[in-house]
Amino acid sequence: MPLARFAAPLLAALVVAGCSTTNVHFDPAKAHHRPDGFVNNDPAARIGGVPWYEVLVRRWRGDFRPVSEPEGGYAAFAQRWLAPVDRAQLDDPAGPPRLTWLGHSTLLLQAGGRNILIDPNLANFAGPSPWLSASRKVPPPLTVAELPRIDLVLISHNHYDHLDQPTLTALLARGDTPQFIVPLGVKAWFDDLGIGGVSELDWWQHIDLDGLVIHFTPAQHWSKRTLFDANATLWGGFFLNFTVDRKKSTFLYTGDTGYSPDFKEIRRRLGPVDLLAVPIGAYEPRDFMRPQHNNPDEAVQIMEDTDAGNAIGVHWGSFAMSQENFDQPPRDVAAALERRQLPESRFWLPRQGETRPLPLR
Repeated sequence: MPLARFAAPLLAALVVAGCSTTNVHFDPAKAHHRPDGFVNNDPAARIGGVPWYEVLVRRWRGDFRPVSEPEGGYAAFAQRWLAPVDRAQLDDPAGPPRLTWLGHSTLLLQAGGRNILIDPNLANFAGPSPWLSASRKVPPPLTVAELPRIDLVLISHNHYDHLDQPTLTALLARGDTPQFIVPLGVKAWFDDLGIGGVSELDWWQHIDLDGLVIHFTPAQHWSKRTLFDANATLWGGFFLNFTVDRKKSTFLYTGDTGYSPDFKEIRRRLGPVDLLAVPIGAYEPRDFMRPQHNNPDEAVQIMEDTDAGNAIGVHWGSFAMSQENFDQPPRDVAAALERRQLPESRFWLPRQGETRPLPLR
């Protein structure tokens, strides 16, 4: 694809984008805060500063698309990995706690009468425009119109595959009035769109919602929404404590992350995890992806670091955004489990649209 194709849109973006940011949340007592944004806990993990022209060169040479199609092609892959949703369960938020994978990192968590949507993107692409985006190869199992009423939306960071404006606009247009919980700095994006009900959290802060405690946890990643706002807003994951009918469950959604000591610290501070949602895709080429996206072997290590009873693989099988083939992550997960002599039953790989019960104690 000729680089000249990108010249005009890039010049336009350069004109309209700002040239600096100020972190209004800056707290000099916190090591991950900076006057102009945020950093990872590991000082060596400096992510997000790759020049735009290097990203374009990598995109042009194929770093951000699969080397080849999955076995049988994308249509056959979709047939294998898409499941019809269980409408009866989706329409009953008061039922037993459960989780439905809606493709990529989008999850519907239902517990205690609440419908909780995590990192919703049900669009055909992930990016600012179709020409500079990751295309969706497997359709989502639900449209926005088919979702149950959404009470709470959790956003892990501002990358387009996790914070999709068309999805949220459609959700609000149908009359939903959810509460949003976002990282520090991301509320301004909602304010610009006139969206209310937004609460911001820093790492290790929490919010108590009548039987549901939500902690915002560290991850090794980065943020960026325009050419000039790298790491101006925070990123992270969510650790949820449920109490439903006197039974308890803990759920950790890591958000996008490279492997880091953060997960042992999450275990130390917040306790063991009953169900872990961890990325298993977008990990090749490793020279670029390693600091920001764990691979399947590291996903299994995160399961062990957090003392998780079960894990579910996310961030794969939807958008063409990295070099590994769509059907490679499940094979790599199986190999990682075999190397550690762990049962495959501990690491769930549901189909998109499939619902699984949350473990309860």
